[in-house]
Amino acid sequence: QVQLVESGGGLVQAGGSLRLSCVASGIILSINTMGWYRQAPGKQRELVAVIRSGGSTNYADSVKGRFTISRDNAKNTVYLQMNSLKPEDTAVYYCNADGKTALFRSFNIWGQGTQVTVSS
Repeated sequence: QVQLVESGGGLVQAGGSLRLSCVASGIILSINTMGWYRQAPGKQRELVAVIRSGGSTNYADSVKGRFTISRDNAKNTVYLQMNSLKPEDTAVYYCNADGKTALFRSFNIWGQGTQVTVSS
């Protein structure tokens, strides 16, 4: 069974930085896309950034130039470096990954979420 565990959330003042990490564990053959999504109170979950196995990335317009997604394939880990944080970045941030297990079963899973709160 594959699991994702996020870390790195917290409380930060506007203009500050945080780095989120997400580690995939289990008997994993390969991971295709890893990404970060967020959900603010009363709003739908939205894409923040994704990174594919080849390294290509996509970002939400609202975070371009401020957030950077990266991954360490050897560690099955994805990171989200968040700079110049704004109060509107406050949300629960969720990690997502899709790939195949060593039994060649496909998976698409979510982490439990980590709270990011940006104070003004």
